[in-house]
Amino acid sequence: MRVLAAMSGGVDSAVAAARAVEAGHDVVGVHLALSAKPGTLRTGARGCCTIEDARDARRAADVLGIPFYVWDFAERFTEQVVEDFVAEYAAGRTPNPCLRCNEKIKFEALLDKALALGFDAVCTGHYARLSIVDGRPRLARSADEGKDQSYVLASLTAEQLRHAMFPLGDSTKTEVRAEAARRGLAVAEKPDSHDICFIPDGDTRRFLTDRLGERPGKLVDDSTGEVLGEHEGVHGFTVGQRKGLGIDQPARDGRPRYVLSLEPVSGTVRVGAAERLAVTGIVASRPVWPSGVPLDGPVECVAQVRAHGGTAPAVAELEPDGARLAVRLREPLRGVAPGQAVALYRPDPAGDVVLGSATITATS
Repeated sequence: MRVLAAMSGGVDSAVAAARAVEAGHDVVGVHLALSAKPGTLRTGARGCCTIEDARDARRAADVLGIPFYVWDFAERFTEQVVEDFVAEYAAGRTPNPCLRCNEKIKFEALLDKALALGFDAVCTGHYARLSIVDGRPRLARSADEGKDQSYVLASLTAEQLRHAMFPLGDSTKTEVRAEAARRGLAVAEKPDSHDICFIPDGDTRRFLTDRLGERPGKLVDDSTGEVLGEHEGVHGFTVGQRKGLGIDQPARDGRPRYVLSLEPVSGTVRVGAAERLAVTGIVASRPVWPSGVPLDGPVECVAQVRAHGGTAPAVAELEPDGARLAVRLREPLRGVAPGQAVALYRPDPAGDVVLGSATITATS
């Protein structure tokens, strides 16, 4: 096949490209320029979208002996990932920018361009297993559970997955680094990227305040209605947050308080005890089915609400209009917020299989 290898400048995408070459495919490497000012982003441990990362990707392509290009997707990234991130927080929701980037940039913008240029597939360094079973894509957890990225890929459609390659799905991170060293790739020991690539200093609250301004509101005890303090905007908080609440007085029972809900219209942040974070019901909209097959009736599954962790056995059912999912958790989860994605898995000894995903709109 003609394969376009998305090369971030990190070790995972470099080894994925190497494996595609070794499998006999005609491979071309491409680095996505996602920032109009890459020099302002954090360097060193990013493995994502700095000038340093572009150079690392080019050196890896040179070692592999494949053509290499840099494609400018900065404007689209700003519109569909960064501006979406800001808008979601302003609305009191908690978005996942990595999931959004996979959905809108790597497997929409990039894949569309790749197919238009005659490529058959896009290859990335994600840790997930992908195969075709009975003519349908089968997306499953990777062999390395600690690095598994199937959650942030669960929003991809069956058609997108038909043109995707994840060569690292059966490997662990340790194996990938060792292979990179054997192949002479300089990124073998490069640190993994962390946090959000477009927030250089990691200060999400300040990043949002710079764009949204101060929107003063009150911190309210959800049980008593008592006003505990003031804040500069609901965008500075997420459901389940404990630190940085700006509350001077301790709770009457001496226990820590957590953010329970956000009300952007009134500017109210409601806080309370940890047990009030427990969620047993989820409603989610815009469901996506990676295999192309929607749920049929109530289905026993495992629900996941965060990229790492946040899983519980559940029963999921598609509502009659097909536009919303109702998920009943058999074990409560904490810190579940509107705006997050819920991914549904069918347990499997060889790696849980993704059934579908949707965006959380309400919890109970």
